[in-house]
Amino acid sequence: MIAQPYHLYIERIDATKNMARYYALSIQPTLFGEASLLRSWGRIGCRGQQKIHLFQDKHQAVSLFLELALQKRKRGYRARATCGKSENSTTVCAVPQ
Repeated sequence: MIAQPYHLYIERIDATKNMARYYALSIQPTLFGEASLLRSWGRIGCRGQQKIHLFQDKHQAVSLFLELALQKRKRGYRARATCGKSENSTTVCAVPQ
């Protein structure tokens, strides 16, 4: 059983290249007590693609989770900007430093 939640959502946005991509990772338990790593990626605002990896134990899933997170970080993916609604219903975003 997975005691600690593993969830990651990162984005890569480059307006000069018309690039707006997301990448999400999540480790979830299966019905049979194993661990699964769910990967989702695509253009922001679109459904994108998904892939599920199944593992016998959570340590293998965590290892792949960290490896993929490091690869994406090297390619320029960063944490999502925090967004909220202002009083006049426009979206206000703050990008973490």
